[in-house]
Amino acid sequence: MTASEVINLILGVLGVIIGMIMFWSLPVPGFTSRNMVDLPFLSIIIPARNEESRISPLLKSLQEQRFKGFEVLLVDDDSSDRTAAIAESYGVTVLQNNGAGKSSACWLGAKEAKGSWLLFLDADTRFTSVDGLRNLLHYYQGKGARGILALQPYHTVERVYEHLSIVFNIIVVVGMNLFTVWGSRFKAAGSFGPCILCNRDDYFLSGGHEKIEGAIMDDLALGEAFLDQNLPVRCLGGRGIISFRMYPEGFGSLIEGWCKSFAVGSKSTHPVVMLMVILWITGSLTTASSMISSMMEERTAAMIANGVLYILYAVQTAWFARRVGDFRWGCFPFYPLLFLFFAVIFLYSFVRVNIFHSVKWKGRKIKV
Repeated sequence: MTASEVINLILGVLGVIIGMIMFWSLPVPGFTSRNMVDLPFLSIIIPARNEESRISPLLKSLQEQRFKGFEVLLVDDDSSDRTAAIAESYGVTVLQNNGAGKSSACWLGAKEAKGSWLLFLDADTRFTSVDGLRNLLHYYQGKGARGILALQPYHTVERVYEHLSIVFNIIVVVGMNLFTVWGSRFKAAGSFGPCILCNRDDYFLSGGHEKIEGAIMDDLALGEAFLDQNLPVRCLGGRGIISFRMYPEGFGSLIEGWCKSFAVGSKSTHPVVMLMVILWITGSLTTASSMISSMMEERTAAMIANGVLYILYAVQTAWFARRVGDFRWGCFPFYPLLFLFFAVIFLYSFVRVNIFHSVKWKGRKIKV
């Protein structure tokens, strides 16, 4: 083996090891059989804009919950479709916002809410079991019912192009700084956005969504607002409790969504965690390129070494991905394409944010 091949092999091995350190675990709220009568009244707030094709599964899953001590407020953010009508057909209270964005809609919902606890849900989420809501609330109660409990929903996949989100989903979780081998040693980057539970007093003490209005990554900003008040922010996986399907509208929506999120969100990731992410991605790509090179040049020793490492990367990527979504096993032998797609979109997002200072999302041009 040549010197460059040895270096690439070392980078690959280092990347696999760092990957394990970087994404050590993703805990989920524990299940409980406790009585639910001791839970306070809950207000569920759903900000929505043009969600007629996605809102029904969430509203249906809420109707099916065994725990019934809640109200549902859907804040229609100037939709041009039947979002409000569909929500009303489920008996949901609909509030009208003026199209100022998600943070404004959440703030309006919080001011109108009657509950002692507030649960903010994205319109594309859904509870996956009839006790999902109850278990989420009991977990929050068991942790003292203070600050934020945020879940990253389990990603359900239906179409082939949605697998291009694999690396993004992994990095979104890792980038919260809480899932390394060191646990909560690093400060949380903020909170997950699709499912945020908090109590009413803490929410208004932090300034809530009014304080962070205009932030592109409202979830990270809201978590920071709570942390600024020395309130805890707990982030967990949502597998077995809540799920979502990301960007079902098509490939263009997927690109827009991740472009909006990533270059800005990465600024909140701890430098040590970011370095581990970079080394993990670098190792994956150098391993793939070295294997291709050794096969083309028919160097047996290098082919065997790089082949073993390539399989390790494929298995590790699959293991990580299955923690965050039900991605199909057949895509992981082609994992370098997933990493390349991530690198290209991240670079594009970086250019949009730092040079053009704008991103597009749902027909809006957002200044950054």
